[in-house]
Formats: sequence, C-alpha cells, structure tokens
Amino acid sequence: MDYLYIGNVKIEKTAVLAPMAGVCDYAQRVLCRENGAALVFGEMASSAGLAYGDKKTPKLLASGESEKPFAAQIFGNRPDFMAQATEIAQDFKPDIIDINSGCPMPKITGGGAGSALLRTPKLLGEIVQAVVKASKIPVTVKIRTGWDENSINVAEIAKICEASGASAITVHARTREQFYSGAADWSRIAEVKKAVKIPVIGNGDVTSAEKCKQMYEQTGCDLVMIGRAAWGAPWIFRGIGGTSGTNGTSGTPYPTLDERLEIMTRHIELLISDKGEQVAMKQARAHVAKYLRGLRGAAAFRNMCANLSTREDFLILTEKIKSNYEEN
Repeated sequence: MDYLYIGNVKIEKTAVLAPMAGVCDYAQRVLCRENGAALVFGEMASSAGLAYGDKKTPKLLASGESEKPFAAQIFGNRPDFMAQATEIAQDFKPDIIDINSGCPMPKITGGGAGSALLRTPKLLGEIVQAVVKASKIPVTVKIRTGWDENSINVAEIAKICEASGASAITVHARTREQFYSGAADWSRIAEVKKAVKIPVIGNGDVTSAEKCKQMYEQTGCDLVMIGRAAWGAPWIFRGIGGTSGTNGTSGTPYPTLDERLEIMTRHIELLISDKGEQVAMKQARAHVAKYLRGLRGAAAFRNMCANLSTREDFLILTEKIKSNYEEN
C-alpha cells in the first residue's frame, strides 16, 4: 500500500470521498470508509452560521472514529468568520480543515463564497492565511479551474493557496459555469501538479477503478477524489483499494443484488439511528433512488421511493425488488 501525507495526516493513496452537500452525511461517510475510502469529507458548514451561533450548523462538523480520517469543510467570504469557524470546527476533532472555494451553487456564490472566490484571488489568499493561523491541524482548499472558460486561473489560485499555508489542494477539473456538466479537463489537474509542491487531489469524472488509475497516470496527482459516482454506490472504493492507481486495479466484482440491498439497508439503518425515522426516511428517498440505478424495473421502483415514510415502507420496497428478480 502506498501512502501520502497531508500535513501530519497519513492517507492511503487510493481514493477519497468528496464533500457533497446533502449527501455526505454520517451514514454516507461511514459506508464509504467501510468500503475503502481513504479519507472522507463532511458537508460544507457556513462560517457565518458558526460565527453567529446557529444551532444546526455545528452538526455538520460532527464525526465519529469510524469515519477517520475525516475532513471538516467550511465556507464563507470573510477571513474573520472563517478563522472563528476553524476554531469551532476543531472542537469536533476533525483531522483536516477544508476550505470550500469550489461550490458553484448560486446561493453560495451569490454571497461571494464557494467558487466566487476564484474571481477574488487576493481575498481567497487572505482567507487561507486566516484559517491556517487559527488551525492546529492541516488546512486544504478545494477549487475549480476558473469561473468560466474565459477566466481559467487554477494554477494561479493554487499557488496563492500554497503560499498562504495550505497543506494540499483539490482541483475539481471543471469551471464554475459548467457546474457538473460537460467533461472534466484533467489537463488542468496536471497543470496544478506542476505549479505547486504540496499534494494535489484530482476530482472529476472518476466513475470506476479504471478511471481512477487513468487519472493518476494522466495527471500525476497525489490522490483521487470521487463524488457523485459514490452516491448510491459506496462499493466503488472496493475496486480501488489496495492500489495506488498506477499498479492496476483489484478487479473487485460489482456487488450482487443481495449485497447491494444489504449495503442499501445498512445505509438506511445508519440514517435512522443518526436522525430519527421521520427525518431519515425523507432523506432516504434520494439515496435509495441512487442505489436502484441499473436494476431491472428501476424506474418503477424509483417512483415508489417518493412515498417512503417509514422503515416498514423501505423493507416492503426491498422485498418487491427481490421478488421482481426471482420472478424473472
């Protein structure tokens, strides 16, 4: 097994789970760690929310031993609030503090945070400096290639983050204007790798162990990050575990129907234990729909997901899925 260090945090050189708002909660993170994710990132927490004492925001920073190594992610556009958020976040014992300067959503960029910071490099540098000064653990930064194709500045941004004290950079190889559409431009990850000396994490369009291997080979990145491809498929990390991306893949077979349903059921049980049945089952609707991708009769089963309200509803759905396969 190959390893790398982000600051003093030792990480297997396989693949890590990306921070995804509304997706990467406790249940998702635990399942991905169990299936081989080398590091997991939490959902982004608002620095303003933390600074003003919002009661819900701190919950996004909580993690357990089964999730470690764990990176807590914060966002905002004020260095003072980001520093204060860093101090609060450390009370939850994360291994890494991650600064979000890549989120493309209007509600985030409209306030000057997320990928809007790509348009204000000086401010981003000040934010990184403030967070690093307030932190006793490594600080990383997640960025995109630029605001749009006419303002690609990823190498410049990466250098500023490095000079400001960041211990690693994650590059989502799309512009803000792309959101999550179009192809990720991996050449930009390679560009950043040549521009800085700190570890570079590549993100974008890695949907399999083979794609992970290709990203390592084509970009020279130090670590690979997987986001949407792990939603409803935490087993994606199984095929990558035990490789550095340059030594081939483990060839872990796609899970059987029973294995898939078992993992899906564990996910829902973790959700319920963490959030209570009423809240968990509302959130389970989207998760279950993702787990059903590619199954026979998936469209009909996804329609049933919209009505999931109790654990019993979920168990009935899984039995119908099993019956559908037994009858065909």
